[in-house]
Amino acid sequence: MRIRRAVVLAGLLAAAAASGPRLRAQAPPAAAEVDVPTAPVNIDGVTLFRVRGVSSYSAADRAAAIAQRIAAVAADRQVSPDSFQIVDGPNAVRLVAGNQLLMGVVDADAALEGVSRIELAVAHLARIRQAIAGYREARAPAALSRAAMRTAIATLLLAAVIAAVLFVWRRLDAVLRRRVQERIHSVGIQSFEVVRADQIRAALESVFFGLRAIVLLALVLVYAGYVLAAWPWTRPLSRDAAAFALAPLRTIGAGIVANIPRLVFLAVLFLLVRLALRLIRLFFDELARGAVRLGKFDPDWAEPTYKLVRIAVIAFGLVVAYPYIPGSQSEAFKGVSLFIGIVFSLGSSSAISNMIAGYMMTYRRAFRIGDRVKIGDSIGEVIEMRLQVTHLRSLKNEEIIIPNSEILSGDVMNYSSLALERGLILHTEVSINYSTPWRQVEAMLLAAAERTPGLGTKPAPFVLVKRLGDFSITYELNVPCGEVWQMPRTYTALHHNVLDVFNEHGVQIMVPAYEGDPPEPKIVPPRDWYAAPAAPPVERV
Repeated sequence: MRIRRAVVLAGLLAAAAASGPRLRAQAPPAAAEVDVPTAPVNIDGVTLFRVRGVSSYSAADRAAAIAQRIAAVAADRQVSPDSFQIVDGPNAVRLVAGNQLLMGVVDADAALEGVSRIELAVAHLARIRQAIAGYREARAPAALSRAAMRTAIATLLLAAVIAAVLFVWRRLDAVLRRRVQERIHSVGIQSFEVVRADQIRAALESVFFGLRAIVLLALVLVYAGYVLAAWPWTRPLSRDAAAFALAPLRTIGAGIVANIPRLVFLAVLFLLVRLALRLIRLFFDELARGAVRLGKFDPDWAEPTYKLVRIAVIAFGLVVAYPYIPGSQSEAFKGVSLFIGIVFSLGSSSAISNMIAGYMMTYRRAFRIGDRVKIGDSIGEVIEMRLQVTHLRSLKNEEIIIPNSEILSGDVMNYSSLALERGLILHTEVSINYSTPWRQVEAMLLAAAERTPGLGTKPAPFVLVKRLGDFSITYELNVPCGEVWQMPRTYTALHHNVLDVFNEHGVQIMVPAYEGDPPEPKIVPPRDWYAAPAAPPVERV
């Protein structure tokens, strides 16, 4: 089938050559020769010659078929080189090995090379003889034994060289670390640190690691090229081993060289943005410490304002840098950018709302770190304020994490913000029967306040009549708070004293569900104040 196909191809090419004068009258010969595609015939990675094709049988397919037939003859050691001969025909010259067709040469092939078809056939047959001889010699038992020996020696040599390189590199790295460590210092402007010493050290370590990786990669490539070239089946790969690793590097290098102006611009822009951020950071640090003042600008605003300015500066730098990024105008880059933008917009709506709420709370000064606040049903001390959430420490030493958007949409009660200036007032309510004089009730409440330790000095305790109910009067006792952090203990002590004073004077504290006066007032007589298991306090001398 292959011989028949080759004969058909030879006839087609011969017909094309025979019609050459008529075709040349229609198109210049030079243009035809330039546009003719050819393909190489390769045996064990060595190109013997190149052949052309036609529209129905491409040059690549023809070259592959010829190479396959030559390899089949070379693998059959019963075919003697003396059986190779050239058979001239009316339309083509055939190269045969015994009764097996190797290839056909037509006038079109000879015209492409600028020689006669007999001369071209002789040259091709010589290359085929040489290739078959090399093919058989490379697969001889003695040659394969030598290839195995060279592979083993190369493997041992590679292991020894890698071990030596690693040993020498450790010694060299230790020496460089000692000497460079003494000479590395932070780069700064006066007291403002631009580049820290640890950053310089990390950069040098990265450079050393890259050099070591390049050396090891070069050794592996040399070994791979040598071992693959030793075996006939992998010899074609040996010529591609270095190109396999160097082709990407060559492409990257060419891209870098082509984009050097853009990369220089990006590097300068990066340094300018980084320097600007450093200077802005220094300025806002001075604002936070109070060394620099800007009218009514609160020092607590320095950190969040710096973060906003930093985002603005980085965004401006990205906008300026975008047209100069290599590949930024490609459709792939635009598609990835669009995809990232969509994912970010869909997945960060709640995060963005919490961040905005965090900044708004900071500038509103609703509370600060260390304040005792009540947010919703949670009461605690503010221990940390972040862009997303606020952390509270509850009265029971529990950490409460509240999203900033919930804080912004709800009510916040700050017990600490005005406590230092005007004091914090604690209050409690009691309901007393109309039969008890209001002056007596107020006096008892004030007496309970005087007994309570830990109260503040301003303002003085006072009593308000909140409402006149259907069956009782509601009084509110207001006392100054000494320490905001001791509010639960102060309330407990105040309630204890209110109960004691009212019991001492036989006045009953009403409850909301009132139906009638009992025969005896619902009070605890002093003799039962310390019923078991309670014990009276020990008087200290």
